[in-house]
Amino acid sequence: MQVYRGCAIPEEYLYDVAFNVWVRLEDDGTARVGMTDVAQTMCGKIVSLSFKPVGADVRRGRTLAVVESAKWVGPFRAPLTGELLETNEVAFAADGLIANRDPYGQGWLARVAPQRLEDERGHLVDGRVAFEQYQDIIERDQITCMRCAD
Repeated sequence: MQVYRGCAIPEEYLYDVAFNVWVRLEDDGTARVGMTDVAQTMCGKIVSLSFKPVGADVRRGRTLAVVESAKWVGPFRAPLTGELLETNEVAFAADGLIANRDPYGQGWLARVAPQRLEDERGHLVDGRVAFEQYQDIIERDQITCMRCAD
């Protein structure tokens, strides 16, 4: 995992840097998605998440969930077009700060069955390229990532 100014960018994931979203392609053909460390830092402590219903069709760039934090309300955008198979709503109900504490692990947001992966793969970059792009963003916006404590 590469870290810059406290912001972790795991190399094994794919990223839609424009949406601040990571994507992990699963062996079963699905994609698990979540917010990056940079995103959770910019967002601040998450107060609530409102997910689209499981089974909904989502399009790349459209809202998959609405994130509300102490300082921001906005969309978590779908990095891929597909069917929403699962959300991590139960984990967020038990611990609203789970994405602030563990954005790449227990703090994932959704699992999607991609329908246009080959067409949309060009919007995703690997961890090495994402790290380079995030270094520029972190410098430009003077971001220092931190994880929330209790």
